[in-house]
Amino acid sequence: MLTNVSHRRPHRPGHAAARFRGALSIALAAVLGLAAAGCSNVSEPGSGDGRSFEFWSFSGINQKAAVEDYEAAHPDIDVKLTEVGSSVETAQSLVTALAGGKVPDLVLIQGDDLPRFVDQPQNFHDLRDFGADTIQDDYLDWVIAQSTGDDGTIIGVPTDVGGMAVAYRTDLFAEAGLPTDRDEVGALWPTWDDFIEVGQRYTEATGKAFVDNAATGIFYQAVNQGSLKYYDDEGEPVYRESPDVKTAFDYALDAIDAGITAGQSSFSEGWSAGMGQGDYAVVAAPSWMLNSIRSNAPGTEGKWDLATIPGGAGNWGGSYLAIPKNAENPEAAWNYIRETQSPQGQLDHFTDSGSLPTTPSVYDDERLQGLRDPFFSDAPTGRIYTDSLIGLEPFPVGRDSSTIGQEFLNAITDVEQGGGDPTDAWERALENIRIAIGK
Repeated sequence: MLTNVSHRRPHRPGHAAARFRGALSIALAAVLGLAAAGCSNVSEPGSGDGRSFEFWSFSGINQKAAVEDYEAAHPDIDVKLTEVGSSVETAQSLVTALAGGKVPDLVLIQGDDLPRFVDQPQNFHDLRDFGADTIQDDYLDWVIAQSTGDDGTIIGVPTDVGGMAVAYRTDLFAEAGLPTDRDEVGALWPTWDDFIEVGQRYTEATGKAFVDNAATGIFYQAVNQGSLKYYDDEGEPVYRESPDVKTAFDYALDAIDAGITAGQSSFSEGWSAGMGQGDYAVVAAPSWMLNSIRSNAPGTEGKWDLATIPGGAGNWGGSYLAIPKNAENPEAAWNYIRETQSPQGQLDHFTDSGSLPTTPSVYDDERLQGLRDPFFSDAPTGRIYTDSLIGLEPFPVGRDSSTIGQEFLNAITDVEQGGGDPTDAWERALENIRIAIGK
């Protein structure tokens, strides 16, 4: 299965500059194969009460708010929400359930993990049976294409897309003698080389780290801006030859060498604590990250702002709602999808949590364009994030994109946190990818 996620080639000199959610292990493919071979599930399709339903999500993206809003509008419906853990843990739990456990009625799947599931459509309801084909034009074409099989089967409806920006602490920038106005800050770093140079200025002035980490803070943003990522248009892996991937990897190593990173992996305990304590001043901020910043550093309200990322545009992340084939309450799950993921539903969720809609019809809506977030110094979040997406064109995402990305992240983190040798980090990453995916 080869699907497309978007990029725009940024207009910038030099080299071409993603929800980091992790990757499934090689066991995922094996277990999916067992499910495809016909392992029996405990669930009996359609055996529930037809109203209440079980929903598996991953944490950190405020699905609870959407569920509470839905229940308030439908007091006779009980949504049993389980935040399984990270996106990788959620996907792995789903794989296990498909191979023989009790499946949920509804599950959230992160975009990079989706191709493996699209390759096994018999494990999911074809949402066209509920009417998904009549609403698919509501969504960005390159986003809905990712959950659509070669035969037209639609296994998922997109919930959000990950337009990108940089979140920075205005108070810490001021202490370092750097500008704090968001436009002036964005102008400091038209390229990633400039970003690293600004980081050096900050660290020299304060003695503190500039950015949380090199893996997601640098690499995962830059790699999602290039014109060629891990696969080509024919579905062949090209991660070894892609100049954009190598350039992004080198940017991460350069940031480590410059001494500007805190070495705190995204979503770790140290990362969460350091965010509130001012241990670093900058965080990669795709739109879905805003709620994590609010949740992890509530005492910093008004001290953050958002600036354009180096290169100006890109997309990191995005998720899909799917209904497993043996769901007990598929109709109830579909009713939730249809209402909450409508253009209006996605717009409502954006105003609550910052998850950027995948429905372009609302991009000019005043509620989106006029929204200003007081936590982020009244930044016009709707405008910032839609500007980072408009005009994007698809780059291929393949079956093992998630695993490939994770091995690159692991290699960078090994250098940053484990003392790994940066001179052979690229080759070690390539070898680990070869072992993991066999190519």
